[in-house]
Amino acid sequence: MFFLPDYIPTYLQFLMTSTGLFVLVSASLLYVFQCELVYPAKFPEGSRHIVAKPSDFGMEYTEEILSTKDGINIRVYICKLPQDAANRPTILFFHANAGNMGHRLPIAQIFYTQFKCNVCLISYRGYGLSEGRPSEKGIRIDAQTFLDYILQDDDLKNTKLITYGQSLGGAISIDLVSRNEDKFSAMILENTFLSIPKVIPYIMPQLKYLSFLCHQVWPSETSIQQIVHTPILFLSGARDEIVPPSHMVDLFELSQSRNKDFKLFDNGLHNDTTFQDGYFEAIGEFLKKENLLDDEGKEWVRI
Repeated sequence: MFFLPDYIPTYLQFLMTSTGLFVLVSASLLYVFQCELVYPAKFPEGSRHIVAKPSDFGMEYTEEILSTKDGINIRVYICKLPQDAANRPTILFFHANAGNMGHRLPIAQIFYTQFKCNVCLISYRGYGLSEGRPSEKGIRIDAQTFLDYILQDDDLKNTKLITYGQSLGGAISIDLVSRNEDKFSAMILENTFLSIPKVIPYIMPQLKYLSFLCHQVWPSETSIQQIVHTPILFLSGARDEIVPPSHMVDLFELSQSRNKDFKLFDNGLHNDTTFQDGYFEAIGEFLKKENLLDDEGKEWVRI
């Protein structure tokens, strides 16, 4: 039982017990329901049941069910170009923490139709029609399973592999490339954070002193330093209201890559940087600079 000294005023006792209770409840909720906070897979409504198909966007595809080493079945879309797939780059698309891979098909369509890339998308465990519950450990396994499948595909295994990750997807990209750098030709990051503990104070200031309770970490600030040879493009929204833009600057500075580019979009918010003028132009120029595209003079469209 907890006692307060008699000489402390009643109103102060009330504040102390109320504050203590708030902190205790907040800490418990942050720890217990952390995966639900970090991975809102049910948002927007219907995301666990309705997944758009690439054919709705004019892309040929197969839907594969991959079994992970811990026994979870995850869904992926493999969109190969109908001609010359084995000689074109392949995008591994890692989406942000809400929705599913179907919500990202308008972006995938640009890579497929305008950049002439094969595009492979994944719904992590607990997302879309994939089984299981999301967690950092589990999603790492999912990403590796995804890569291993592509490396065994007859058409894709010898193509130049490029990761494209938005927000959480950027953290997943960094983690995967840091563990498989020899397999990748480039990495594209959009509005990605240093780590979950370092972004929580920005999203939920009232929990800033409890960030040490984070068991979902995604330590991109550490992992990115292990990537030395892979070219990296950083795409940052200057008005990002969820991930501080300084996180992208810090990741850029921490990166040990010999070839890295940073593009800032002055009006870009967290979820609309993709729509900013020059977004796909920046990607096109980066890929051409790294000899991953040969479409000289191509003008990239916006979505």
